[in-house]
Amino acid sequence: MANKNLNAAKVAKKDEFYTQLSDIERELQHYWKHFRGKVVLCNCDDPYESNFFKYFALRFNQLGLKKLICTCYNGSPVTGNELAIHFDGFDDDEPKKIAYKVEITEVKDENGDGAVDLSDVQYLLKSDRNVLSILKTGDFRSQECIELLKEADIVVTNPPFSLFREYIGQLMEYKKKFLIIGSQKSIGCKEIFPLFQENKIWWGYGFKGAAAHFFSPYEDTATAGDHKKDMIRVSGVTWFTNLEIPKRSEEMDLVCRYSPDEYPRYENYNAIEVGKTTDIPFDYPGIMGVPITFLDKYCPDQFDIVGSNSSTDLCKMLGVQPLGQDWINRYRAAGGTGHNTANMVRIVYNDKSGKPKVAFQRIFIRNKHPQASC
Repeated sequence: MANKNLNAAKVAKKDEFYTQLSDIERELQHYWKHFRGKVVLCNCDDPYESNFFKYFALRFNQLGLKKLICTCYNGSPVTGNELAIHFDGFDDDEPKKIAYKVEITEVKDENGDGAVDLSDVQYLLKSDRNVLSILKTGDFRSQECIELLKEADIVVTNPPFSLFREYIGQLMEYKKKFLIIGSQKSIGCKEIFPLFQENKIWWGYGFKGAAAHFFSPYEDTATAGDHKKDMIRVSGVTWFTNLEIPKRSEEMDLVCRYSPDEYPRYENYNAIEVGKTTDIPFDYPGIMGVPITFLDKYCPDQFDIVGSNSSTDLCKMLGVQPLGQDWINRYRAAGGTGHNTANMVRIVYNDKSGKPKVAFQRIFIRNKHPQASC
């Protein structure tokens, strides 16, 4: 089902989605070894609101960070004001629409209770005037923020959904390590998919059911039943990273044997349709079209990523042949709907019953070590 919340965000450029601390903790537990001695940048994160800032500030010493830098574009308090900040020249009851950065190089147990907690972080922000300064815009594309990006070793944040393509392009341009949240469907962008194909980026461990609940000021329009108070449900999201994690070397257990009757062949591209990742045959040596959720299980030692049908450009790169009028006629006669016409570049096939179908969004893969059938 289409994700109304995410689609609405992209169209209206409503990008205020604040990640739960529990979701951050669940994902980042797999990456601790990468942070020791590093400068971490959260460049879409107001400490006034951000759980990313909270996570790294509270674990600054445990992780052995060298520095934590957080920047925000403007304020939008939705998560509880636990780290409310006062700026000279602004009244406390005035809306915080100020771009600023926070730089931290140490976090002490200021209250002497034996552990670093939020009160220690708040004391640091209020008492040490060197950690906080106002920016011109705070936009990650601005020169002042690019200079901070150059200083950083690892970027961790939830960037604007509507600017994801531009955001990840900047990270690649400056050759940064990162762990960020984005839409699964963004792999269909012609600028992003080749990064997966070349093993320059991959998916992290992800959210349960590929859906997350964010703090947000927007109306929750999702149709799923697991709504949460004061939160918005967004499906089809995951973590994107170029940090090595154990799951990257875990090969899938393949239990299905190839049969022409079970795996339809595409009519205009030399590959077979595999409807579920768990149904990938262990003995097929050719190209297979699999759901994009395959990337959750992708091991580069086990499979090659050949291409994708997520856009016309990507289809053309695969050498997909345009649809002919004969196929369109058969498709319509069988009750097919949607905007599909002759000369469009779509990958199509006949299902097991012989009914013409247009393939869903697929990633095309090849098994590097297919087993011989008995």
